[in-house]
Amino acid sequence: MSPRRNRVKSSTDREDAPAAPFGGLRRTESYRGEDWVVQTVAGAPGRFYRCPGCDQEIPPGVGHVVAWPDYGQGVEDRRHWHRACWGARERRGAGIQRARNAPRH
Repeated sequence: MSPRRNRVKSSTDREDAPAAPFGGLRRTESYRGEDWVVQTVAGAPGRFYRCPGCDQEIPPGVGHVVAWPDYGQGVEDRRHWHRACWGARERRGAGIQRARNAPRH
């Protein structure tokens, strides 16, 4: 028996679906009584983000979730969350306190 080989798909075999700008699949979820567009991303090299769920940094290249209100799709509306923090968003309390010397991002 010869080893199995994966067939490379030609351009006619692929579906012509538009690629998402962050690379993951988009979905809509509810948060604080509003619909939010949620997308899993791989993380950009060289970019740090601050998670609004835990107020900790998301290091470059670490996979995370980007979420923004369904009504606003501007860059300023996007929030980068740790996957676990997004999953626990309804159970977390508001008013996370930041240390005096912690950087603001």
